Amino acid sequence: MTSADLHGPRVWLVRHAETEWSRSGRHTSVTDLPLTAEGERIARELGPRLAVEPFDLVLTSPRQRARHTAALAGFPHARVDEDLVEWFYGDYEGVTTVEIRRTVPGWTVWTHPSPGGETAEQVTERLDRVVARLRELDGRALVFGHGHALRALAARWIEQPVTEGRFLKLDTGTVSVLGYDREFPAILHWNHP
Repeated sequence: MTSADLHGPRVWLVRHAETEWSRSGRHTSVTDLPLTAEGERIARELGPRLAVEPFDLVLTSPRQRARHTAALAGFPHARVDEDLVEWFYGDYEGVTTVEIRRTVPGWTVWTHPSPGGETAEQVTERLDRVVARLRELDGRALVFGHGHALRALAARWIEQPVTEGRFLKLDTGTVSVLGYDREFPAILHWNHP
C-alpha cells in the first residue's frame, strides 16, 4: 500500500482473550468474568505484536476481561470507554445459542431480539459515538472490547448497519485493523490470531 492510499486514522481492535463462558459459547455481556489461564497466556502474547505500533489513544471496555487483556498486552492504563461494552443480551445472558434456539429457531443477536436486552438501534447509537471519536484522530488507536460489539463497530466503521457484523467472525484474543482505502473507510485486516 502506498502513502497515497493512507487516509485518516488506523484503529486496531482486540477482542478480549478467553473466558470460561467464551470458551463454552455462553453469551456474556454484563457478567464480569476473569480470563482463563489460557486467556492470560494469549493476552501476554499480544504484547509484542502491539508494541511495534505507536498508539495515540488506547481504549477499553470497562469489563475486567477486556481491561485485563489490555493490561497483560502491555496497556494497563487504557482509558475506559463505557460505549465499548458488549451487546447487552438481557434474558439470554449466560445462555448459548443452541439453548436459545430450542425455543426460538434460527435466533441470532443479529436477526432477532434479546428479551430485556439491547436493540440493534441502541447498539448503533453508542457505537456511532465511538466511531465519531476514532475518526477525529489523526493517528492510531487501539481498542480492547468484545466479540459482538467489535463486529458491530467494524460494520459501523464501514458505514453499514450493525447487523452486518454477522458476516465478521471474531475469535477471542485476535487483532483486526480498521482504516481507509483512499477516502473510503475499510477493514484492512480481520481476525488475526
